[in-house]
Order: sequence, then C-alpha cells, then structure tokens
Amino acid sequence: MRNINLMHCGWGIVLSLGMMSCQQKGQQEDKKVTDSLLMRQQIGPSPVLDAKTALQQMQVEKGMEVQLVAAEPQVMTPVAMTFDEKGRMWVVEMHGYMPDTVGTGEDIPSGKIVILEDTNGDGIPDNRKVFLDSLVLPRAICLIENGLLVAEPPKLWFVENNQDTPGKRTLVDDKYTEGGNVEHQPNGLLRGLDNWIYNAKSDKRYRKQGTKWLKEQTHFRGQWGITQDNYGRLFYNNNSENLLGDFFSPGLGSEHPQQRNVAGYDENIVPDNKVYPIRTNTGVNRGYMKGILDDSLRLANFTAACGPLVYRGHLLGEGYEGNAFVAEPSANLIKRNILTDSGYIVTGHQAYKGHEFLASKDERFRPVSLYDGPDGALYILDMYRGIIQHKTYLTPYLKAEIKARDLSDPLNCGRIYRVVPQGKTVTPVHINTQPDSLFALLDHPNGWIRDKAQQLIIDRHLVQLEPALHQRLLQTDKPLGLIHALWTLEGLQCLQYKEVAPLLRQGNPYIKAQVLTVLPGILHRGNIAAAIADLNAAVPNVFLAPYIAYMLPAVKKLDKVAAGKLEEQLIKTYANDKYVADGVINNAADQETALLKQITDWNPDTTLVIRQRLERVIKDIANRKKARMDDALTKEFPRGNLIFKTVCQTCHGADGDGIQSLAPPLNQSNWVNGDKNKLAAIVLYGLTGPVMVNGKVYKSPEINGDMPGIGNNDEFSDADIAQVISFIRNAWSNKASKVTEADIVKVRQQYKGRQKSFTAEELK
Repeated sequence: MRNINLMHCGWGIVLSLGMMSCQQKGQQEDKKVTDSLLMRQQIGPSPVLDAKTALQQMQVEKGMEVQLVAAEPQVMTPVAMTFDEKGRMWVVEMHGYMPDTVGTGEDIPSGKIVILEDTNGDGIPDNRKVFLDSLVLPRAICLIENGLLVAEPPKLWFVENNQDTPGKRTLVDDKYTEGGNVEHQPNGLLRGLDNWIYNAKSDKRYRKQGTKWLKEQTHFRGQWGITQDNYGRLFYNNNSENLLGDFFSPGLGSEHPQQRNVAGYDENIVPDNKVYPIRTNTGVNRGYMKGILDDSLRLANFTAACGPLVYRGHLLGEGYEGNAFVAEPSANLIKRNILTDSGYIVTGHQAYKGHEFLASKDERFRPVSLYDGPDGALYILDMYRGIIQHKTYLTPYLKAEIKARDLSDPLNCGRIYRVVPQGKTVTPVHINTQPDSLFALLDHPNGWIRDKAQQLIIDRHLVQLEPALHQRLLQTDKPLGLIHALWTLEGLQCLQYKEVAPLLRQGNPYIKAQVLTVLPGILHRGNIAAAIADLNAAVPNVFLAPYIAYMLPAVKKLDKVAAGKLEEQLIKTYANDKYVADGVINNAADQETALLKQITDWNPDTTLVIRQRLERVIKDIANRKKARMDDALTKEFPRGNLIFKTVCQTCHGADGDGIQSLAPPLNQSNWVNGDKNKLAAIVLYGLTGPVMVNGKVYKSPEINGDMPGIGNNDEFSDADIAQVISFIRNAWSNKASKVTEADIVKVRQQYKGRQKSFTAEELK
C-alpha cells in the first residue's frame, strides 16, 4: 500500500549515484552494518498478541482511552472504512497484501468489502456481512446515493446496493489507477464539502450527476489517505512528511493544465517530521542507515506517514477540535498536530515534544487509516501484521529482519479501535432520515454528522427543503451550518446568485470564501454583471484576492472584457503576492505570452513575483513540448516502459518532470544523462540525502529523503534494469547512451554485498 510503506520511492532513478572510490571506506561501512545487525539480533521475538492484550501495550494521551471495537475474525487486514447513516461500518479488507516477502499470491481475488453492525446497541459490532468478495487488492470505498464506489485497481466501480446485496455494476473509470504499484496508487474517495469526491495519490475528482459520472482534473495530492477541515480544505501527506494540505478550496486553481506547483496547494503544513516511538523499530526498510534510527534503535522521523484525519468529532473536547492526526505504522504510533489559521494560510506544529498522542509497544500494531465516527470518537484501522513494506522496495536488511523474528505471520488479523475521553461510554448513532431532521443536523457539532446530513439530502433529492435552506443562509451567526446549507443547495442545483450575493457583504471571511468557491457553478449571463460588480468591490480584501483570481476563468467565459479588467486590477494590486499571481496565471492557459506582455508593458521590473512565476510556467511548457514520448521507444524497451510506470512514474511523474513533495525531475537531469554506471548504481542500491539536479538542491522535507534501489527485487532481472535505465535516458528530452545487461552485472560485481544507499557526496 502506497502510504503504508516504510520507505518508498522517494527520489527515483533520476539522481544517479555512482561508484565508491575508497575501498577502505566501504569496508568500514560494511563493518558498521554488520555490527548494527548483530545489535539488532539481541532484541528478540515480536510475539503475536490477541486484541485485548495488544490494547494493554498502548499508551494514550492522559484523559483519553482506547477501546477495542472489532478484531479478527470479525475484521481482517482493514485498510479503509466508511460509516452509513445506520452507524454501520463498511470496511475494505486487503487480504492479498504481502503474504510473504516476495508477495506470493498478491493477485489472488481474496479482498472483501464487509459490513460490521451493532445489533444490540452496546457500541460494539456483533454482526459481520460480506457485501463484496473476490476482489484483488481493493483500496477505497465511498457511499453515495443507492450504492457505493469501489476502487479495485485499475478500475473504479459504482455498485448498486440492493438491501445489502450488490446489484448492477457501472464502470466509472477504467483508469482510476494508471501504473504504479500497491504502495503508489490512488485511494481515499473522500466526499468533499463541495460535493465532489477527491483522492490521494491522484489528480482526478469525481461526481455523480443523475445517471452520469463526471471526472475532472484537479491538483495532485498526497499518497495514502485524505481528509478535510470544516471549510472543505483538503489535507494529506506522503510517507516521509507529517502533513501537507491546501489553503484554498479544492475545486479552484486547476484550470491551467500546464501550471505546476500552484501556490496555496500541496503546502507543507507541519514541517516537523520527528516521531517518538515507545519501542525499538528495527523492522523498517532502512533501519541500518545512519539517522533512520536513534541511539535507542527507535525511528527518528516519519517513514510511513499515512491516513491523516482533521478531527471534527467534538467528543474529544474543544482542544482537539480541528487537530490533525497522522498514523505512522512503521513506528506503531499516531501523532497529534495543532493547526492554526493565519488569514488563509494554515500552519501547524506537533502537539507534544518527546511523546505521542498514542503509541504501542506491540510491533504488529499498524495503524493505517483514521476516521471521525458518528459518535464523535476517533477511529483507527489497524492492519495488525509484521510486514508492512511492499516487495517492490523491500531491502535485504528488512528481509533478514522479517525472517529472524517471524514477522511474516499472521496474515488473518486486523483490529478497529476508537479513542474516547476516559470512562466515556459511546452509543450507536442512527441518523433520523426524515427531511426536517436532516436539515437540523446541518448544525450538529459533529462534523461527520453535518457531512452525512448534507450528503443524504442531496442523495435523496429532498428539494422540499429548499425554502428552509434558503432561509438558513440568512443566519450568519452560525457559519458552519450556513456553509453546509450553501453546499446542500448547490448539490440540489437550487442555488441562485441573488441568495448568495448578500453573503459577500457580511463580515465573516470564511463564509465569503465559500461563496466565491461556489460561484463558478451558478454564474450565467443573467447574473454575471452583478457578480462582476461584487468581485471588483472585493479586490482590496487581501483574504479574498486569491479566490477572486480563481474566479477569472468562469467570468471570462461569460464576459471576456470584464474579466480582462478584473485581471488587470488584480495584477496591479497584487503583483508581488504569489497566491494571487498563481490565480491570475491559472486563467492564462494558452495565453501565457500575451499575459507576460501585458505585465511587462505595465511594469518592466523583472523581479515582480507574478512575472517570475509566469516565466517559469512558460519555460516548463517549452520543455514539455520538446519532451514528447516516442512510441518507438516504448516498443524498443517494453519492460523498461512497464517498470517505469509501476515503480518510477508514481514519484517522478509521467512527464519525467518530478512531483512536488515526492521527487525531482528525470527529464533533462544531469544525473540521468551523465555517467551510466552511476545511474545503474543508484537504481540498484538507492539514494539518500540531498542531491543537486541541474543546479537545484533537492532534499527532505521538500521531497522524500530516500529512494530505495530495486536491485534486490526478484521481479526484475538485470536485463529489466538495463531496459528501464535505457528507457529513461532516452525518454522526453533526454538523449544518452543505452545501458546493457553486462553494464548492470559489472556494477553489481563492483559493489557486491552492499546494502547501503549511496549519497551524492560519495559519488563526487
């Protein structure tokens, strides 16, 4: 699983590292590795614990209590979950994930979607029902209308629900996952506040409209798990970064397909990546490397951050509301972060220094996904297993660790826990689905309840609530309920500009931001003049200016002249504001040169932020035009093409230009086009630490700090590795000599017995 990994493909084949020049230094390093392995052998076994015993191994924040909700055989290998209006849990079970260190049987259709129900009202599910089975590595679900979305790579299905039995299947997307491996494929299927369904490790969003499914381009986000706050802003992460997220609403800022790294999206919210386990963590992929473990053999920083949750459940108390919790299965813990709004900018810091919100001494405690519950509790999915690293990147060190301490078993376990205030008894929540009751729930203190009420009103098309919803827009003293009413009307297609215009003139900036976000879907020729007047009046508001910039594409479709004047006003007012600048550039798809001329005619200053950011976009576009993939190349190197798509593309991008927060570019990289032996060495053994690519230094946390090699993966022969290197060295704008199987054999012989990744410094 992509974010469930302990160390993933952080830098990729791009950054080639070559040959060590000092044999003596290599021998010293080998001795250190040997000493380290001997030290770890003294740790002893890691016993399999029953669920109640495992619970006793946990330490949780004072005042909180961890309760067991479900355990095997009631639930096994859970990776994703959602609740329905009856309070039942719909759980995705990924039974096929890593049965052993070589992934034997991963393609067997053993995955399931199960329903766990509490029939006696004691807060603990006592009934298990299999809704779907015979799935291959399922990874996400989403309840909507009369069925559910099910992600089973590479496809996304909508399956109708006929009284808890599967009905008609509709193929929503036959390329939901393109390329990638189990650790690096889309997931999440989060129903956002704006009524679209968003994903992690993906740049697609989905929406059901009548009998049709819409699919649109959005920002690329995260790795495993995705969550939203009370204003619908999305948060996510990758395995080595605590928390990433968006400053603005998710549907904005993606109008320009060639614009990369839009300011305000994929921002590093909590840059502190330290973790504080309460047990040794030698069973991690790079546990032999300096800095991965501290002196007590405990993990020092995130290597498997996943399943983030912005807590909105209310039950834990006011100090926890809006906190971001992050799972770290490799360190057997859950971290708590405190988030703060400063204008539209969101920042965060760890809640504690030196300890965690929840940590376990049980090595097999593998929290992978976190959720708000209908009862307000914080729910935890625990895969409960020894192996959590996928075979694609499994190092010989971790293979040995797994064998020495019998970490391959068990394969049939799994637990669901919840965190509640100490001594708190929670009761099942069944939502009253009568229209008036659902309307009242839009103001509930539990964000999960508010979300579900909005979704049920839309799914059941309760248009009879339209008058009450319109009336609710007048009550600005309770902004959260108003925001849900706004988006419920949008989902029912009953929203009009005359009803939202007054909200642009009230005092709450968060309400104003939601109105601006909803505008593109309700503008038409009959209201565009009034909207333009309101937008122009709001330009001086620094908080709203980026949102107004993101309105430009919608305005331009209806009144190009007015949009031009609004754009000019934004440029002259905010030329050095990167958030507004990127919003303006987002409106300039295929018109970048004209926009640059407009800016330089007004002000020739080359240091203007908007000019510098626009020139970067223009340069990126020019590079991509040169970087067309040659069909003949994929035919010449079929295995290389396949390996690139499954191993490299997920971090470095299909265009080879890298992905923000993940990896640097391969296209036009000095490392890729340089010494083939150095590139072979990095592909075989991996890369760690900072590296300079074409004059820019890439390092953690800007990108992942480690790229595992694939030289120890039995799936790939030396001929395969030669092909993927040759493929990359001749893809896009690259033009370098081919690599042969003999070249790979030679590099292997030179570094025989090596486990440690290279560093760029070594290769100098």
